[in-house]
Amino acid sequence: MSRILVKRQHIDITGTVQGIGFRPAVYNISAGLGLTGFVYNDTKGLSIEVQGDEERIKEFLEAFKSGSACPAMAKIKNIAIAEIPLVFDETEFVIKESKTAGDVLSEVAPDIALCYDCLKELNNAEDYRSNYPFINCTNCGPRYSIIKSIPYDRANTTMSEFSMCETCHRQYTDITDRRFHAQPVACGRCGPKIWLTDSKGSILTDDRNETITAAAQMLRNGKIVAIKGIGGFHLAVDALNEKAVKTLRQRKQRESKPFAMMASSIEKIKRYAEVSAQAEQLLKSPASPIVLLPKKEPCAISPAAAEGLTALGFMLCYAPLHYLIFDQNIDVLVMTSANISDEPLICDNALALERLGNIADAFLMHDRDIYRQIDDSVFHIIDGTPVSLRRARGYVPTPIELELNSSVDIFAAGADMKNTFCFVKQNRFICSEHIGDLADGRVYHHYIKSIEHLAGLFEVRPEIIACDTHPGYFSTQYAQSKKAEKIFYIQHHWAHAASVLAENNIQEPVISLVCDGTGYGTDGAIWGCECLIASLEKFERFAHLAYFPLPGGDKASKEAIRPLIGLLAGNFNLSELTAILKIIEPDIQKITVIAEQIEKKINTVETSSLGRVFDAVAALAGIGNYNSFDAELPMKLEACIMENINESYDFDIIEKADEPLQLDLSPMLGSIIMDRAANLPVGVISAKFHNTLAEALVEVTVKARKATGLNTAATSGGVFCNKYLAEKTIKLLKNKDFKVLFNAEVPSNDGGLSLGQAAIAAAVAGKNIIY
Repeated sequence: MSRILVKRQHIDITGTVQGIGFRPAVYNISAGLGLTGFVYNDTKGLSIEVQGDEERIKEFLEAFKSGSACPAMAKIKNIAIAEIPLVFDETEFVIKESKTAGDVLSEVAPDIALCYDCLKELNNAEDYRSNYPFINCTNCGPRYSIIKSIPYDRANTTMSEFSMCETCHRQYTDITDRRFHAQPVACGRCGPKIWLTDSKGSILTDDRNETITAAAQMLRNGKIVAIKGIGGFHLAVDALNEKAVKTLRQRKQRESKPFAMMASSIEKIKRYAEVSAQAEQLLKSPASPIVLLPKKEPCAISPAAAEGLTALGFMLCYAPLHYLIFDQNIDVLVMTSANISDEPLICDNALALERLGNIADAFLMHDRDIYRQIDDSVFHIIDGTPVSLRRARGYVPTPIELELNSSVDIFAAGADMKNTFCFVKQNRFICSEHIGDLADGRVYHHYIKSIEHLAGLFEVRPEIIACDTHPGYFSTQYAQSKKAEKIFYIQHHWAHAASVLAENNIQEPVISLVCDGTGYGTDGAIWGCECLIASLEKFERFAHLAYFPLPGGDKASKEAIRPLIGLLAGNFNLSELTAILKIIEPDIQKITVIAEQIEKKINTVETSSLGRVFDAVAALAGIGNYNSFDAELPMKLEACIMENINESYDFDIIEKADEPLQLDLSPMLGSIIMDRAANLPVGVISAKFHNTLAEALVEVTVKARKATGLNTAATSGGVFCNKYLAEKTIKLLKNKDFKVLFNAEVPSNDGGLSLGQAAIAAAVAGKNIIY
């Protein structure tokens, strides 16, 4: 007879393991194997004690190590196991109450799109929660947007206001039920409710079905409806109705920036856009982000939804309320963040009426409070890989885990535009959601509140702060206002490079191409097209775009004529400039004033900004001369690229002893002027321009490899949000046998900067290095 060896083990599981049905999974596996013990949530994750036959315990552990028993949204980071003494009076396996004491290492789950099982119940007339707008289970529903503190229990969420009815409570406490310990669980009897108001807040109807029907009718009639969702309000309008979309633009004060759209199925999206296999998988994922897709032609979507662009941003319904609206004969809706211009997303009912009453014709409200407002995430596909353009709902606050481990807590303040911030706790890098442009007072206030909330949620007490070197950044000034043992001032483009290294768990030096609009350089100039030899501990400037004068301060990022004159002023006199630019800028006096401003160096800085080169070329090509939103002209320049154009323009690389190499684009600009005069199609000019940049960047990288022996190239910076340039550069680098790294989990724009700052601070924290 074989001998049965009984053991007891204590098991700690860390990662994304709370609020997603992990405790029921542990219970079901242990009960099925005849094991005794218990499981509970604590501030680090899951704590388990299990007792029984040694072989059964091994089987139990393997089920979680292999992932076969894990809930869909689980992300196990570590399983720690220790042998402990047997307990002799234990007869079953139980789920215990959560424990709140201790250092917080547990991960809060992001908000999760409606799962298949809940969608079936939503559409089942016989189901207890048929047509209930807040149906959810352990596999789906709000998480981050409703949590106040951890552990993730109902008492610590905005659902604490709703007492469960008998049926919901029975499911919540039934270990075999899909809603066991689903904290937002509710139904029409006991849970949140919806209602419809006019623009003044007067209730039109509070009947659930009438609310959905009336809201859908208004949308079909071309009205604008503000819909409260998971992370805040959307402003919704029929995407096929040109007049309605234009009205929304006018009222929202959003002249040209593209709108996101929503549909209820992939099949509907495919009517209007090309959907690759990778894009479809991303759209259907639990995160359910907006995905940029090539527009089909002809396309019935209102041209005003994405004027002058060839990509459409689509997402699928992710909340039950969305599905109920679309079931009312709705095809495609514009679903844009409910705010004024670039102010923070609105999530409060009263504030929505106050701020949006002049925009929306009606409001579809609900009474489940949103504790943490959060925008939709935005992705596109680069080189077959899903790449983040805005990391928010569905992804935040899931930490990025590195091999790098910090002995102290760290706060990284991020940049001023497209701001995110980042906390470091041991080897977990907790990046915030997209915050926005800190120059706006409301956004800056939101930034401060967000820092306080996330720090409290994870009990972070930073001893080190990292920020940008730009003294005028609001984020830098905020960092300086805090009391910390150390503040690291980190150069902007080095932080971009470090964000790629952090994502890829690399600490050794690489050749990094960082291209963007602006960043404060170590020499006082404004950098923006850099080839760095960078690690997490140091960097060296190997090459950069040749400096050109940039007049006008903040105006230079809006008015393309300013960088264009700066680029041309060294090669043309005033009369020649006027002749070249009079088609672009009919105000000759303005050209004269800007040229004199450059000559006399009045409010003019030296820059290597590639972003401003994009603006200048867009103006030179006749696309436009003003950015009404960030990167509008570069986006339109990319959108007009003609396919199958392989030609490029000439460029020079200037080599001087003991100085970084300089990339000179003057030959290219001269050729573009001639092509424009010869009426070459704008699409050809754009293709040749993009091809030139890719070839020039790769040639510089090859020279860096020759000088250093390094063979890994990393790309980052907002310019690489340009899909054509990113993929062209990656392809050419791979053709030269480089290993290529690029941002994917965090954006390559300034939304990823805080991760890079945090990684550098963590790498140098314990060393005698000062920045």
